[in-house]
Amino acid sequence: MADYLPTAPYRGTRDFLPPEMSVRIQVFETLYEVIERYGYVRYDGPTLEPVEIYEAKSSQEIVQQQLYTLTDRGDRRLAIRPEMTPSVARIIAGNAGKLQFPVRWYSHPNCHRYERPQRGRVREHWQINVDVFGSDSPACEIEIFELIFDMMAALKASPDMWVLRVSDRVLLNAILTTMVEVTPEQIRDVSALIDRWEKYSQDQLAHDAAELGLTDKQFHRLGETLGAGENLLDELPSNVREQSLLMRVLATEARDLVTFDPRIVRGFDYYTSTVFEVFDTSPENRRSLFGGGRYANLVGLFCDAQIPGIGFGMGDVTLMDFLATHDLLPAPRSEVDVAVIPVDATLAEAARQVARELRQAGLRTSTPLEIRRLGKELARANRSGAPVTVIVGSDEWSAGTVTIRNMATGDQQQVAVSAAPSAVTAILALGG
Repeated sequence: MADYLPTAPYRGTRDFLPPEMSVRIQVFETLYEVIERYGYVRYDGPTLEPVEIYEAKSSQEIVQQQLYTLTDRGDRRLAIRPEMTPSVARIIAGNAGKLQFPVRWYSHPNCHRYERPQRGRVREHWQINVDVFGSDSPACEIEIFELIFDMMAALKASPDMWVLRVSDRVLLNAILTTMVEVTPEQIRDVSALIDRWEKYSQDQLAHDAAELGLTDKQFHRLGETLGAGENLLDELPSNVREQSLLMRVLATEARDLVTFDPRIVRGFDYYTSTVFEVFDTSPENRRSLFGGGRYANLVGLFCDAQIPGIGFGMGDVTLMDFLATHDLLPAPRSEVDVAVIPVDATLAEAARQVARELRQAGLRTSTPLEIRRLGKELARANRSGAPVTVIVGSDEWSAGTVTIRNMATGDQQQVAVSAAPSAVTAILALGG
């Protein structure tokens, strides 16, 4: 017996066959269109980056457990990018002198993390990243929140299907120090505990809090504080509220777009102020879908310029799970719009001529690579989902005509060869 190589992809990665790829393309192109309507332009960067750019500001979980790393022949330590934000900060820093700020950029990179594969988590994913660089204005937050609403609406997701929950690292730090009496040295670890608040049991959280040095009283107070919602904000000192960009957003009509929730932390060290996450409200998929936040110092890792940023990353795995949960995934497109079928091999060149006319009209058109009986070719066209076939017969071709067949109804019509593109287009406009 032959010893064949495995056909399964590497664990945590996925193959996308044409029907699934069709669905993905439709979803992503819908999102690109919305993003570009806001004036964002697309960029890209390398898959390989120096390890140091992640060690400096990414989450400890990513750096210590999830990075795919390698050493090249020049003994340089590299990582296969796990996220795009450090890369875009590097690109902004390297090109700051020729950019007109603020800039609105977006990308759709392929990212890799050594995750434990499960629902919503794989080792290779695609993530739409949207960022604004060069402005401290709360108008950035408002625009990002409005953009998210328009992106979700374009996917036909109604507002009751999801919620945008926001917080602010400035506010959270003040809440922890003034209300829970956490020391400044404990803030980072306690923030990481809060980031796990909805994922772990209370017993586990209490155990972890004790290991961080919190007393039972502090842990109880922390739970009360996190459950208080917007009521917390009135208890904070005025100078803290004045430092928060999110407080300025909440003073506008944009507050109707968001729900304040101090449990939103985001695990990346580079976030310095506003943080937010979109959550699915379905009991079948009650989880975070994507999120982002504001970072004041990330570009400063690469240059002296002070260039603040804010953005978010929308991963394909949780997005597709959300759309499937709410029955919002589009149907795969047919392989072609029209199949041109010659009735015998002598008409193969004639079929190619007709196909060229159809393709020039913008129609996705196939012709047989091997000439078979008409019945078999019609069956093949039907399986490929072609709504229309153009049959090239000897007598018809001699008369300068072809037969147009509506595959859904079986209706046929003879038209001049020059009229074939318009006849096919008319059938497609009627939905086949």
